[in-house]
Amino acid sequence: MNLEQQILFFFSALGAFNGFIISAYLLFFKKPKSTSSFFLGLLLVSLCLKISKSLLFYFYPALPGIYIQIGILGSSLVGPSLFYFVQSALGQDSKHKTTMTGTYLFWFFAIVIASIIAPYDSKSDVWENYIGRIISIQFTVYIVLSAWLLRNVFGKIFKGGKISTTETLLQSVLIGNIIVPVAFKLPIFSFFNGPCISGALFFSAVLYLNTFLFISRRKNKNLFSGSQNLVRYANKKITEEQAVTLTDRLQKIILEEELYKNSDLKLNDLAKKINISGHQLSQLLNDNLGKSFAAYINEFRINEACELIVNDRGIKLEAIGYEVGFNSKSTFYTAFKKHKQTTPMHYKEQLLVVSSN
Repeated sequence: MNLEQQILFFFSALGAFNGFIISAYLLFFKKPKSTSSFFLGLLLVSLCLKISKSLLFYFYPALPGIYIQIGILGSSLVGPSLFYFVQSALGQDSKHKTTMTGTYLFWFFAIVIASIIAPYDSKSDVWENYIGRIISIQFTVYIVLSAWLLRNVFGKIFKGGKISTTETLLQSVLIGNIIVPVAFKLPIFSFFNGPCISGALFFSAVLYLNTFLFISRRKNKNLFSGSQNLVRYANKKITEEQAVTLTDRLQKIILEEELYKNSDLKLNDLAKKINISGHQLSQLLNDNLGKSFAAYINEFRINEACELIVNDRGIKLEAIGYEVGFNSKSTFYTAFKKHKQTTPMHYKEQLLVVSSN
């Protein structure tokens, strides 16, 4: 390589190198760990593999095709990682963990099997004309899905509203993932000795821009906290729309995992389950639902207790209280009377009268 090529290689490779360092930190060393940081780490690894492949292909075209195959494997994981990062950062973590894992396994094994059946060195046309196009379509689909998740952020911009630094960050990550592949594809970006170098240089610029945005958020303890959303509410009051969404998630996870049966359940523990802060959960319960944490959880316990009494499996009333999550008989009786305006015994007697008639 001449001096000009060496300079281009240095600056274009610098972003990929730093990307690997940052991704290693997010995946293995960052504490506390969170879903958002995990997927951002995967996104960076995938992008860096893709960028490295292009650099090696440009500067060292005689290298074995396995390097190209590894880069294409990274390309196949960029779209899913971007989508799951945005989803988790918005506090919309998918409950279908199996689907997420299956997505990564599918693309990983698909590329590995393709590498075995049709190695790039002997079947380069298959990779360029078929596998490459499939991955491009897959990436486009995930870009559209990610943009859909951020539709409210773009709506604020079009309406002239203000967006938070974090929302700016998410928007920047999305746009960056659009610019970099465009720089690889369009001839207009070939002014840096070809689109391969242009794409790598754009990646470096986008990486450093987003790193700056991340650093500007360090003073906020909510940054990628495992127990809190990346995106905070724009104001202190939770809107009715947000309250409905959060309440649905809250009720679903409480019922599915029967969390109310845990007599030691704490507000912060429940908040972590739906990826918001304890303060936000308290705000949701008190301001939007008009209930204390204890009253809200006791409703689930009392409803379960009523079902057990109705089914009459021969369980003593005191035992029912412990079964549904109360830690004492007196607490159970007090909560039951508060919610049903009668005692458990009277409630059972009323059922007997109704059934006898």
